[in-house]
Amino acid sequence: MATSNAITQVVSPAQRAASEQDSPDARVEHDPASRSQCPECDGDVVTRDEESFCGDCGVVVAAEWVDRSPTLVDLGMVGDASKSIETVNPLRTDKGLHTKFSLGADGYGNLLSDPQRRKFRRLRKRHRRYQFGARRKRTKRLNEGLRDVEMIGGNLALPDHVVETAARYMRRASAARLPGGRMAWESLAGGAVLLAARTGSLGRPDVDVAIAANAKSTHERVCAAARKIRCDCGVDAPVVRPNATQAVVDALDDNALRGGDAVRTWRLARQLLALGDDVPVGPGTPRLTVAAAAVYAADRLTSGKSLTQQQVADAASTVVPTTKSKIARYNCELVDAYAARHGTENPDVVLEHDPAAPA
Repeated sequence: MATSNAITQVVSPAQRAASEQDSPDARVEHDPASRSQCPECDGDVVTRDEESFCGDCGVVVAAEWVDRSPTLVDLGMVGDASKSIETVNPLRTDKGLHTKFSLGADGYGNLLSDPQRRKFRRLRKRHRRYQFGARRKRTKRLNEGLRDVEMIGGNLALPDHVVETAARYMRRASAARLPGGRMAWESLAGGAVLLAARTGSLGRPDVDVAIAANAKSTHERVCAAARKIRCDCGVDAPVVRPNATQAVVDALDDNALRGGDAVRTWRLARQLLALGDDVPVGPGTPRLTVAAAAVYAADRLTSGKSLTQQQVADAASTVVPTTKSKIARYNCELVDAYAARHGTENPDVVLEHDPAAPA
């Protein structure tokens, strides 16, 4: 009989044959499936890695998952393999040293004497040194940010892999020294969860709004933090607003852009926004704000010149609060980046090769 955690999955014989050619070390199954014949077609059951399957019809007889993430020994945190029982959790900054020392009483509630109190004070001081290491102040702030990530994931019942991915993004942001100025740890925590949700295929408008609502920051700053992590840390994650330029164009007045100039402006704005993500331009700013600046810059570069900064700012503000000063600033940066990349401000350089497809 198959083990209790056996799963049945139909895989085509062609796929199974191709996989067997890639791994010729497949062998006849004896364990862990405890059967040698397929229950469907009486074919031979073979095992590769943790999966037992039929070599003829491809039915999976047994599959056991093994956690292959790095352990404390792999990361050099402990030298003895016998002390490394569980894998490293990215949500932990203090290697699991969560013990709290009380200077008032012992574990049985008895009051401490003066010598015992001095002893416990020394132990607590040493414990704190081991808990957060040499960079205690910054590590404590990182620990608070990771707790915010865990809180958001718990409130929204997000999968564990999404929460752990967000914790890794948070660590990369801390290593890159992104917190500071207007980019707070709380905003980065919400932005990290937002990016992790996109990476985990949970990027839906309702999920984005729920994450922003549970973060200790505003929706604008959470979106800005997500873009900053993605641009400055080189995180391979989908953009938070893939249709940002289209959203700005749709929010404009009907008479703002007309005819062929509207199409040319929209296509050039898409290219400018992609360039702004690559350079990057305004990494600590919501992508929709940079998209609004890209629309205005595209209108300046083309022959239309029918938009004003206030019109574009009002259109973007329907989603994210945007000001004329931001449009003016990022518009200049995008034009300079375009001229530096292509050696000219002529929009035909990219419009001739840009397919008219949404982005």
